Amino acid sequence: MEALIAIAIGSLTAAGIYLMLRLRTFPVIIGLTMLSYAVNVFIFAAGRLVPGLPAIISPDAAGYTDPLPQALVLTAIVISFGMTAVIVLMALGAWLEAGHDKVDMDDADQEASK
Repeated sequence: MEALIAIAIGSLTAAGIYLMLRLRTFPVIIGLTMLSYAVNVFIFAAGRLVPGLPAIISPDAAGYTDPLPQALVLTAIVISFGMTAVIVLMALGAWLEAGHDKVDMDDADQEASK
């Protein structure tokens, strides 16, 4: 099971980094989302979640699950959703202004120097 989770985290990270290096805005947004998913799965895996055990300590329970990773991932999901919404709006504004979604700084530098 650990190998499967490690492969999933590695695949999500590799795909996210690859997409973030593209020259279009939409793949950059998808790559950032995949990278945040990889971090969330990593935090869950590092938290050693145990099925069937409560997150609140009680005297009749055999043990408990640490609730901190769950709280961290929930917070990360909310923050990444807000960040994705802002980036999508910025990309949409850039597309409406320029007419395309290509990210190429060389063309902008050449036009500015003329």
